[in-house]
Amino acid sequence: MITLAQLTELFGWAALINIAYLSLATLLLVLMKGTISSLHCKMFNLERSDLEAKYFAFLSHYKVLTLVFFVAPYIALKIMRY
Repeated sequence: MITLAQLTELFGWAALINIAYLSLATLLLVLMKGTISSLHCKMFNLERSDLEAKYFAFLSHYKVLTLVFFVAPYIALKIMRY
């Protein structure tokens, strides 16, 4: 059986990994926008304006999911320990 401390640690590491990925994806999209956009335009046959909207939607959805499913449970478990 998993303990409260183990579950807290699991959510903490999962939150950290997801926040690191979100930061890396954001940085890459900001710093290498032209290269990544041209690659994705060719791969998915999309217009550049549509692609920018999809990038924004991806980053915003990923941020919300990370906050809801990893950061919030981690904070709740940290509060429960005291």
